[in-house]
Amino acid sequence: MTDPAAVVDAHHHVWDLAVRAQEWITGEELAPIRRSFTLADLEPEARAAGVGATVLVQTVSVAEETPEFLALAHGSDLVAGVVGWTDLTAPDVADTLAALRALPGGDRLAGIRHQVQGESDPDWLLRPDVQRGLAAVADAGLAYDLIVRPHQLPAATAAAALLPGLTFVLDHAGKPPVAQGHLQPWADDLRALAALPNTVCKLSGLVTEADPHHWTVDDLRPYTDVLLDRFGPGRLMFGSDWPVCRLAATYEEVLGAARTLTADLCEDERAAVFAGTATRVYRLG
Repeated sequence: MTDPAAVVDAHHHVWDLAVRAQEWITGEELAPIRRSFTLADLEPEARAAGVGATVLVQTVSVAEETPEFLALAHGSDLVAGVVGWTDLTAPDVADTLAALRALPGGDRLAGIRHQVQGESDPDWLLRPDVQRGLAAVADAGLAYDLIVRPHQLPAATAAAALLPGLTFVLDHAGKPPVAQGHLQPWADDLRALAALPNTVCKLSGLVTEADPHHWTVDDLRPYTDVLLDRFGPGRLMFGSDWPVCRLAATYEEVLGAARTLTADLCEDERAAVFAGTATRVYRLG
């Protein structure tokens, strides 16, 4: 069971470049994370920050990664949930999810994610084959993580409206243009998504959407204020986005920024953001 007094980190990654290349880690800006990151690397940072449970999130659209992550979770007292990947367009999504559930660690499968942000079709989520796959995710009692860019938020909203029985979890707040200081049209599109009761959002990934070398908490505040206003603390969950966050901040700095940005909330509201929402949505423990 997760410790109700501890922080739940609802979004982090690991990867081993000796097992599989991470083809998205390209260019000079991403050079600091072009190496392997393991649970052994994460654990001391997370424990020092008061984190008692985490959700490990997929990084590549490769079927073999999810069983590997479930095995990691099975052998870990830190990873309480896994958001994996499966081909949503395949006709046998339900069978694949059942097979994953039967693996060691399969009880920790909490959700599914696909890199929609990399799809050229802005309406990819509305394709009939994708909708069929998302319905299978809902039938399996899993959540669906949305990794989209701002221009894809309208399609995400339409998809969530079509599947009221599926909980959609917006990763990284939909990647708002923090570095440019623009709120619109992101804020209005976010309002439309948040109006649907089957949507929640991660307070994550903002430091790398800001200027990674010169960001301040005040740069993030307009965006987190929108999140708190649209979703409320009961539908927000903290995520570190480790180790990607290391491009802009340490684990401690990311958690510290999130605490500062939610300092005006009451104790119960902060407990929701830093543990309760993730525990409920991902059915942890």
